[in-house]
Amino acid sequence: MNDELENARSILWAQQKWPGIYFFKFIVPNDKEKLDQVRKLFQFEDHITYRTSKDIRFISLSCKQEMKNPDEVLAIYKRAGEIEGVISL
Repeated sequence: MNDELENARSILWAQQKWPGIYFFKFIVPNDKEKLDQVRKLFQFEDHITYRTSKDIRFISLSCKQEMKNPDEVLAIYKRAGEIEGVISL
């Protein structure tokens, strides 16, 4: 595991009690395929909220989800990072 990832993991362990609810937020290009790819990262679609940017080029996707530990959180961020144009916040 690289230093940046290990640092993020340590911060997550320190900031929150596990298991617990984690709040994810992504900026996704307004593209149905990419939005569907990000949506599939989460177990329950009814926990996802969306907000379109003023110029309609991007969609903010937020989701609260129960996570067992920081490794689960980092796995979602890693998969989201593989989707072209997605920004993780």
